Amino acid sequence: MLRLKGGSRPPWVGLAAAVWVQIASGNTFTFPLYSHSLKSVLGFDQRQLTLLGVANDIGENLGLLPGLACNKFPPSLLLLVGSLASFLGYGLLFLAVSNTLHSLPFLLLWLGLVVAANSSAWLTTAVLVTNMRNFPASRGSVAGILKGYGGLSAAVFTEIYSILLHNSSSTFLLFLAVGIPVVCFSMMYLIRPCTPASGDDHAEHYHFSFIQVSSVVLGVYLLATTVIGNFTAFSSAVSYSLVAVMVLLLMVPLLVPLKMTLFPLKLNEPSNSESGPKEENAEPLLASSSAGTLGSFYEDESSEVAELLALGEGAVKQRKRRPKRGEDFKFTEAVVKADFWLLFFVFFVGVGTGVTVLNNLAQIGIAQGEEDTTTLLSIFSFCNFVGRLGGGVVSEHFVKTKSLPRTVWMTCTQIIMLVVYLMFAYAINGTLYPAVAFLGVCYGVQVSVMLPTVSELFGLKHFGVLSSIMSLGNPIGAFLFSALLAGNVYDNEAAKQHGIGLLASDVSCVGPNCFKLTFFILSGVCAAGIILSVILTLRIKPVYQMLYAGGSFRLPQTSSSH
Repeated sequence: MLRLKGGSRPPWVGLAAAVWVQIASGNTFTFPLYSHSLKSVLGFDQRQLTLLGVANDIGENLGLLPGLACNKFPPSLLLLVGSLASFLGYGLLFLAVSNTLHSLPFLLLWLGLVVAANSSAWLTTAVLVTNMRNFPASRGSVAGILKGYGGLSAAVFTEIYSILLHNSSSTFLLFLAVGIPVVCFSMMYLIRPCTPASGDDHAEHYHFSFIQVSSVVLGVYLLATTVIGNFTAFSSAVSYSLVAVMVLLLMVPLLVPLKMTLFPLKLNEPSNSESGPKEENAEPLLASSSAGTLGSFYEDESSEVAELLALGEGAVKQRKRRPKRGEDFKFTEAVVKADFWLLFFVFFVGVGTGVTVLNNLAQIGIAQGEEDTTTLLSIFSFCNFVGRLGGGVVSEHFVKTKSLPRTVWMTCTQIIMLVVYLMFAYAINGTLYPAVAFLGVCYGVQVSVMLPTVSELFGLKHFGVLSSIMSLGNPIGAFLFSALLAGNVYDNEAAKQHGIGLLASDVSCVGPNCFKLTFFILSGVCAAGIILSVILTLRIKPVYQMLYAGGSFRLPQTSSSH
């Protein structure tokens, strides 16, 4: 009999542990917290700073190696590599900002930030791929929860930065170098492949809802404490208490597997999808052929589960024909499809323009007269979380009830982003905070919607590689729109304000002209993205109608049930 490593472990244990790793993987969102120190301590100008922002985005989204590794090695190895990258990369930045090492070359610091940020790619790939395979019938919910917590990570780190570390950039970089490996080593044993949940457990919906609600409570708590902290100086006792409450809220998802352990019969009785005896079905499942299409995946649970269990074991037979949309595509098969590149460009527009604002958020705030950029980052982080979580929940609901392609929500949010960029361009009084909030929501939706869409169009078998290729839209957009566009526009305007020929490394640009041209261009890019998103949605609508025929994603026990 085939026995799976970790097969008897409920998938909910790994999902709860993945929450902590996702928080750690959000280290790339903290760039605005220490970017000002990089500029002031090391004497960089805005163009150099934006190039470091690009390094941050490149490292975060350079996920091809993790994508390939996730099919060959256990998640624990990916977490180990991510921990090492974080320690080396952020350790180097700490030595530079703390002036422990002097006169480090800019290129070395740039590469160090790439390595540091690349830890995010390894951590995210490990937990996301593992949990989406553990919950193949609830991809949107899993992606929304995990990416949602990833979006909250900036607020978690901001809480630690402002309350515990007293706004010290050097101490914060040391915390990242040491703290991220500690989290990964603590959760490494819990995150592993399990017998996939079939989706038949009636309690599963309530479990997901419980985790989603707990994440919202955490998000509201973080936003409230961060904003209050900007106006009130907390005592040491209160500060530690606030952080302790935050840690407790992060542990709430563990209540789901704990409750299932204490009350196994009550929760698992409707379907034994998560119990140990499920392993007895593995041998006959592997004897069946793999699903021909993702549509047959919904019609034949056995073949899909068999394929998930057989990954890396050599039990999946090679197809002799080219796959159709919805089946498992290899990278070489996916890149020749128009839908692949349409989705890539649409995602590139959404995250590439959004990350430009994130990388320059501190300077955008200062240009509009807002000195307290930590509040802006907290608002963006919370709303980014809302967008990630909401994008997964809403798209999951409508795809199951209306067979509505998830890309509809990418279209809607990019329309809002176009308007938001115009608000940034004109810098009307009182619009900064609402604009940052709306942008955070829209940016989050792009991320959480893209992931399940990739798995639905091109399958789960090579999901790690394909989603990593899609994620390259983020650093490419950051390089084009942030480094080449925003950085140069900002420095030129700063030079005009303070005198022709004056280096802008020691001065700040003030006023709407600092980023006006940048935001006009971003608006135009969004307009192109909207058009292509509509085209993509129309093209894949028949696929979703086929995949979700009957208005339900639920996996029947046998194909004959249809």
